[in-house]
Amino acid sequence: MNAVDWYLLLAMLLFCIGAYGVLARRNVILIVMCLELMLNAVNIALVAMSNFMPGIAGRGVLFALFIITLAAAEVTVGLAIVIANYRNKRSVQADEFNRLKG
Repeated sequence: MNAVDWYLLLAMLLFCIGAYGVLARRNVILIVMCLELMLNAVNIALVAMSNFMPGIAGRGVLFALFIITLAAAEVTVGLAIVIANYRNKRSVQADEFNRLKG
């Protein structure tokens, strides 16, 4: 196996762990953490491909920076919604977020 294969295997493993966490968890804070894990797995894959493919040097790092910015915005909005809902319901379980419908 090449060196890039190991990085992509790590990225795939982290992405699968994050996807399982998003689908299996009920706590909204843990769901947000698993989404961050999935985004970081994509960052690892982008940077690995950028470093090992001479034709796209630097582009993967640029996309990774955009993903980090997107992740920061996602966490800010997501945790603001969680805090606002916790003040009303006193719970952070995803099942009780039906108030946001409609």
